[in-house]
Amino acid sequence: MTSQTTANTPTTDQIRRAPKVLLHDHLDGGLRPGTIVELARRNGYTQLPDTDPEKLSVWFREAADSGSLERYLETFSHTVGVMQTRDALVRVAAECAEDLAADGVVYAEVRYAPEQHLEGGLSLEEVVEAVNDGFREGERRARENGQRIRVGALLTAMRHAARALEIAELANRYRDLGVVGFDIAGAEAGYPPTRHLDAFEYLKRENNHFTIHAGEAFGLPSIWQALQWCGADRLGHGVRIIDDIQVHEDGRVELGRLASYVRDKRIPLELCPSSNLQTGAAASYAEHPIGLLRRLHFRATVNTDNRLMSHTSMSREFEHLVEAFGYTLDDMQWFSVNAMKSAFIPFDERLAMINDVIKPGYAELKSEWLFRQTASTSGSTASEG
Repeated sequence: MTSQTTANTPTTDQIRRAPKVLLHDHLDGGLRPGTIVELARRNGYTQLPDTDPEKLSVWFREAADSGSLERYLETFSHTVGVMQTRDALVRVAAECAEDLAADGVVYAEVRYAPEQHLEGGLSLEEVVEAVNDGFREGERRARENGQRIRVGALLTAMRHAARALEIAELANRYRDLGVVGFDIAGAEAGYPPTRHLDAFEYLKRENNHFTIHAGEAFGLPSIWQALQWCGADRLGHGVRIIDDIQVHEDGRVELGRLASYVRDKRIPLELCPSSNLQTGAAASYAEHPIGLLRRLHFRATVNTDNRLMSHTSMSREFEHLVEAFGYTLDDMQWFSVNAMKSAFIPFDERLAMINDVIKPGYAELKSEWLFRQTASTSGSTASEG
């Protein structure tokens, strides 16, 4: 439960410095506006709505907030449009790792669809190798800046296409070379995950990991299929599990069978609050289901989804949640440990991140309050004397 003391309520600076874990972030949804403009100029892409980075940033945010699915999808046509060469992919991936590290993210799984980056003549393998090289370069630059981050790639197949098995096989080939798992994304309505059962059955036979975008727009049937038919390890979003939870007027909470299953089995929910507000899953941060899901001890995690389109970062997501729910550093640690437990890397590596990076990081932040209190008390005593 949320701590009732204000002793470790985080400041904005502490939120930024806190070690955070990110499981749901799209590579093509997190480009720097200036990079988009430069890559478009270099590669001859002429479709940008504006070539001024600041104005372009505003355009992306307004298009994502417009309520128009057509305008929202157009934003990705521009980012993907400038990500069609090896150099572009390396740069975007490196900057992604740098930006996340600067925001205090110590572990991230970043997803992208290799099939969307073939227009410049690259093969699927060349796309994967370019992105992996970019992540390693970004990790190196972060170390030079006194920061640390580890980035794993999730290969995504598009639900409306027919390449899921091919992408799953690609993810399996690169599973020890920077790729940590598989995902499917795209419109849920009309494109159920069961269309790609061959890919999921293959991954299960190979003992590989996968998450599925489910329960963002389409609701409980999408979640049920992702879990019970496809065998997903995690739910991408999963926010609509709230539809199977009833809160009575007397405060009593009743879970349906699917919600109970998700909680009992500790199935991770890759919740993305700002993105969910844009897509209508919640009307405000204060009304976002994450508050109830946290209180009921679901395996909830906090994520960014598309940092450019939602004008967000992990720090901003937590700032909104601290304001909406009064969360403390203890709550931030709870979300971060949840995410690290749910990552697609080996158990001993997850445990080392939790015990050697995350818990010590939060302990240090929480101790700062004690020293501030001591200094304040000492100053007050000296002035009274």
